[in-house]
Amino acid sequence: MNLLYILPAIFLGWVLGANDSVSVFGPLVATGVVRYRIATLVSSFFVVLGATVGGGPGITTLSKLTSLNLEQTAVAILAAAVSVLIMILLRAPSSISQSIVGSLIGLSVATGCGNVNWGSLGEIVALWIATPLTSGICAFLLYKLISHYFRKIKSVQAQDAVIKAASILGICYGSFSLGANNVANVTGPLTGRLMSVDTALLVGGISIAFGILTFSRRAVLTVGKSIVALDHFSSLISVVASAITVWVYSIVGVPVSATQSIVGAVIGAGLSRGVGLAEKKTLLRIVSGWVFTPVSAGILSAALFSILKILRGG
Repeated sequence: MNLLYILPAIFLGWVLGANDSVSVFGPLVATGVVRYRIATLVSSFFVVLGATVGGGPGITTLSKLTSLNLEQTAVAILAAAVSVLIMILLRAPSSISQSIVGSLIGLSVATGCGNVNWGSLGEIVALWIATPLTSGICAFLLYKLISHYFRKIKSVQAQDAVIKAASILGICYGSFSLGANNVANVTGPLTGRLMSVDTALLVGGISIAFGILTFSRRAVLTVGKSIVALDHFSSLISVVASAITVWVYSIVGVPVSATQSIVGAVIGAGLSRGVGLAEKKTLLRIVSGWVFTPVSAGILSAALFSILKILRGG
């Protein structure tokens, strides 16, 4: 029976890897700086490392958000995963953080079975809003600061070599940050009741890595090509800025959306080099998904739990 509770979390981790890998290497792959397969292999290793080494604070935060029982929590996790998977198939990478929180809150409110920590929820929502703004500002400033020195490299071959080497390091750092911050979304709600913190970190990290390796191409190309036309240097800046933002929130212990972070960073880097939005419709679709995803996840989790009760005759 315990395995049935864990499987939705593994599924969510797989979806998270497919969805949020865009924050780690999307712009770099889309602009041809790094090959997709190399990016996924490097990223999958460091996301597990980040989850196991730095994921503890976020695990603690999310495990205290509601008091749902194991069955209700598993239903909420499944609903969150399905909601985000639908958005991926619609080519609108969305927020795993918003999905899992929306699902947990929706089920708690609909059933009256879980006391919601509204104070923690308020802090999480405030940081959701701050995430793309923070990464955008970070990318804007990083571009202005580093581009001045980068232009002093006269050789095009030398510039390419620097970008490629820095991009691999950026993927390592971004993947570590993603694992550390977002593993809480995968197994945080189950920690302390079904598995220890160490086990939760390892299971979550491996499931995220599997999603990166098997199903990340669709989301990568959506964000990497369709929002702002980036060159190699600005792609690198956007990835680094996003990684810094996600890592800072990891230290604080608040799971945030890596997708929101990279979208803000891509826009910030583009504005810094004087490039406007390439496809406003794509950005609007992604932002709309940020609103739709938590609401739909909450409704779906309540509906799934109601169906489960009917099937069990209770």
